[in-house]
Amino acid sequence: MFRSAAVRACRALSTVAVTTRVPAPVLARPILGPQFVRPSRVAGVVVGPRYYSAPATLSKQEVETRIIDLLKDFDKVTDKTKVTGTSRFANDLGLDSLDTVEVVMAIEEEFSLEIPDKDADAILSVDQAVDYILAQPDAH
Repeated sequence: MFRSAAVRACRALSTVAVTTRVPAPVLARPILGPQFVRPSRVAGVVVGPRYYSAPATLSKQEVETRIIDLLKDFDKVTDKTKVTGTSRFANDLGLDSLDTVEVVMAIEEEFSLEIPDKDADAILSVDQAVDYILAQPDAH
């Protein structure tokens, strides 16, 4: 019933002649005008428009800190004080090969990327993991 009423209304509107004049469209102001530049709360600093197309790069310190925190939270690492930027997974932290695979999978989740098996087998320390993550442009 509703559909038939809607069809009738559309037919009625399509047969009515347009007698009113439609005004010309008004041109919009430029997007990057002064209305988008706002003063910051810090005196003397003006914050401009944000550009979201530029990728944010990760610093080495940030990547290393995130991986170290990930390893400190990993339940198979017994001595949290041994986790440093130069720690090797097997020798220093006492992880076996299966634990190393789990660490690499956790690193994949942390940085939202997929590490191929060939590259994952080569990651045996925190340094190597940091270098690999920094080489990936889509890691975040």
